[in-house]
Amino acid sequence: MKFNICLYLLFCVLCAVLVGCAPAKKANPESLPEAEAAGDMRMLFDGQSFEGWEGVNAFFRIENEAIVAGTTTQPIPQNEFLCSIDRFSDFRLELETRLVGDETNAGIQFHTERIPGDNEVIGYQADIGAGYWGGIYDESRRNKMLVTADEALIDEILKPGAWNTYLLEAKGPNFRIAINGVQTVAYTEEDPDIPLEGHICLQIHSGPPGEQWYKSIALETL
Repeated sequence: MKFNICLYLLFCVLCAVLVGCAPAKKANPESLPEAEAAGDMRMLFDGQSFEGWEGVNAFFRIENEAIVAGTTTQPIPQNEFLCSIDRFSDFRLELETRLVGDETNAGIQFHTERIPGDNEVIGYQADIGAGYWGGIYDESRRNKMLVTADEALIDEILKPGAWNTYLLEAKGPNFRIAINGVQTVAYTEEDPDIPLEGHICLQIHSGPPGEQWYKSIALETL
């Protein structure tokens, strides 16, 4: 009888040791709630409507699932901006863009605000247009190019008159632009008083007749 009790006690001790040594069960990453997942791309333009945007006027229309800014039939009398209703700080924006007209100029505003009582906005602009492609301009603030792309590089990577992939990344004070997968500029803002958040706006610059097309506008928050 005592022998059986000893065997039983020995068995219990061994079970306790084995359970204590077993590796802890790892959480299944697929079971994490969606709210914890980061880096998902969201479409800012649905290809059919201006939902999520403000500033629609005669110089903006939707055609072939793209936003068309400007017109080839008449001059553009002043800068026009179509702005996102939402605001963004750190993000990665990807879109496709096509410029129509040799003298047409446009751009993608970011960390931008509308100026009350004015057609203008204030903020950074990822530039589009001959001599400006892939650079960053400071709209209505310092009113100058903050950084410009190498023209030889632009000539090598740009597809004039065709669709080009444009990437804009803003992370804190650090910005970078890439066209067709090739980085054109990187810039770090050193002025701590300049806001690092705001709206994203699509611009058509004043000037001769011309069009700027934007489509497949997707944004990932960082």
